[in-house]
Amino acid sequence: MTKITSTCTIAEHFAEIDDPRYQHSPPHALLDIITIAICGIICGADDWVAIEEFGLAKEAWFKTFLRLPYGIPSHDTFRSVFSKLDPEQFRMSFIRWIEAISALTLGEVVPIDGKAVRRSHDKRQDKKAIHMVSAWASENGLVLGQVKVDDKSNEITAIPELLRLLTINGCIVTIDAMGCQTDIAARIIGQGADYVLALKDNHKRLHQEVQRLFIDALSNSNTTIPYKFDQTVHKDHGRIETRRCWTIDDPAYIDYLDPQGRWPELRTVVRIETQRQVGTEISCDTRHYLASLAGDPLHLNQVIRTHWHIENKLHWVLDVAFREDDCRVRQGYAAENLAILRHIALNLLKQEKTARCGIKNKRLKAGWDNDYLLKVLTC
Repeated sequence: MTKITSTCTIAEHFAEIDDPRYQHSPPHALLDIITIAICGIICGADDWVAIEEFGLAKEAWFKTFLRLPYGIPSHDTFRSVFSKLDPEQFRMSFIRWIEAISALTLGEVVPIDGKAVRRSHDKRQDKKAIHMVSAWASENGLVLGQVKVDDKSNEITAIPELLRLLTINGCIVTIDAMGCQTDIAARIIGQGADYVLALKDNHKRLHQEVQRLFIDALSNSNTTIPYKFDQTVHKDHGRIETRRCWTIDDPAYIDYLDPQGRWPELRTVVRIETQRQVGTEISCDTRHYLASLAGDPLHLNQVIRTHWHIENKLHWVLDVAFREDDCRVRQGYAAENLAILRHIALNLLKQEKTARCGIKNKRLKAGWDNDYLLKVLTC
């Protein structure tokens, strides 16, 4: 049986978190509790009872690298610790760990989006479901960080807080219409990144002007408005998706749209038309964007399509493979901390490349095979 050393990545990056318990010498070490919880989530446990049962089943294995003088903590101990654990400290440890194990590539697309943990609400205490805003590294396939949206606020205030925590120099940040704000654009530029922001009627005048500009350009075959065009066709699982991208980056028209220069480094406006055909059914959608990138329609078409990776490769996986929306954990900070635990587990499973199966089956394999679990933990 392979033994994990005390230099395990988890120990290195999560050992400095303050213990929220009042005892001077609690029976179970905080790092042991965090380590068992991470391993449990990796291996298919989705709540505190399951984590305890997993720990009991693997107690002999855990004792090869954890002291555990009083055995495996109870589910009540897991619940109590994670409901009191400072999520800000936990989040910062997570981000330091990610920065240590990965490096973003130049031009990597970093989508930012929010997701509600639907069953984390508590009607008896008038507590709404928590809403987490996360950043996803599309090429690395990793969660870069996350913050909880304040109960009395929305994503507009959470996104700058998340950006402040991230190292995104040289990346391209994509955000949906909620994050299409001048202050957010300024922060992205200030951190050395570029932005592509979805534009809707939360900026009604600008949205209408951009729509009108493209209509004028495309409806007149003799137009003098300089635009560029790209089209891509993707076929997958019986669906045909055609994406048409038009861009306008002429400085005169950008100045016309933003005469006061409110949008930092705005260089291009974008129109995307998406047509999806499944059998005989056809649906169409048109969206507009603001970008600090040059107006290469092929590149911007790819960047905007990549934004949806956060839905397909993060949010969908959390719901299907981790059953996040079914989780009823809600006491104190527990729901937020459990969301971070799921992100840690997902990142570790994504980093492990030898098993050619999905995340759900990787979780099962890790639960069955201690050697594979060790490989996941140390990849």
